[in-house]
Amino acid sequence: MDRDRLRSLSNVGCVYTTGNGTPEKEEFMDIIISAAKAELESARSVPPGNRLKTGDIRKISAKIYKNVKGKPVDDVLSVCGELLEQRNRPMGIMAYDFAYRVRKQYNDKTFAVFESWLENYVRGWGDCDDFCIHAFGELICQNTKLAENVIAWTKKEGFWMRRAAAVVLIPSIWHNQYKETHPLRVSDILMADGHYLVLKGYGWMLKVLSTKEPELVMEYLLKNKAVMPRVAYRYALEKMDAAVKRVLMQ
Repeated sequence: MDRDRLRSLSNVGCVYTTGNGTPEKEEFMDIIISAAKAELESARSVPPGNRLKTGDIRKISAKIYKNVKGKPVDDVLSVCGELLEQRNRPMGIMAYDFAYRVRKQYNDKTFAVFESWLENYVRGWGDCDDFCIHAFGELICQNTKLAENVIAWTKKEGFWMRRAAAVVLIPSIWHNQYKETHPLRVSDILMADGHYLVLKGYGWMLKVLSTKEPELVMEYLLKNKAVMPRVAYRYALEKMDAAVKRVLMQ
């Protein structure tokens, strides 16, 4: 990283759209991306060809984030967008990490930004879960009315969108906000989804809900036993006590 040049640009705002930024803003963005690439490449070389673990990438992310820390949320999310444009796993993990780090600055524009990322950059269950359990899930917790917008994802063609409709509600369950986000409404819609990763996604959501409302989930599973696919059903009952499991598996 050109540390002296980066330091001289550190007071420049970095809201950036490809082709429309000022030279200073574009240079700041280029330096951040180059620094991230260099750190990732260096980490892969020890040992040679090393596939980086998520924890290692997060350590690099924390180091790179110091260069944008303190900037307005819109600027940081612009950096995230450029990281996502690299379209690779480590850069995506860094983007979602940066987005979570500015969670205290989320505003009424953040949902649209996050939803566009979900549609345009997420493609697998791993990045879906990382994004939804942290940054996007936190946004829903901050404004539970946004859970209404999630319902539309259940009809999307991409399986990751449908999985996200369930997974993004998990943080609200952890924080006892599930009465405001209505997770059973999502599982009702996704009940017979044709993709196994969507079934596992809402099964996971029900499993988390069972730690808060075991009787509610038990009754829900009994009611839907005949129609709920086994992969979702088995995920949902994993946290139940042994006696309840025996009843549910009969």
